[in-house]
Amino acid sequence: MNCNDFVELVTEFLDGALSEGDERRFIEHLAECSGCETYLDQFRQTIATTGELTPDGISSDARQHLLSAFRDWQRDA
Repeated sequence: MNCNDFVELVTEFLDGALSEGDERRFIEHLAECSGCETYLDQFRQTIATTGELTPDGISSDARQHLLSAFRDWQRDA
């Protein structure tokens, strides 16, 4: 597994949704790559800090700003 594959699978790993083989490859890569270990730690910290973000939990302006930012991000990608 390379770092790009690792990043693509982080949310599935945290949700416990990886197949047994993918989870094994994910953990093997994690053991060998300090950059991905840092990425996973930062991802976990972000989740812990932000908690659960729901549409009802943010203002209409903030929601529109986020939707706009992600719309633009997808176009640029």
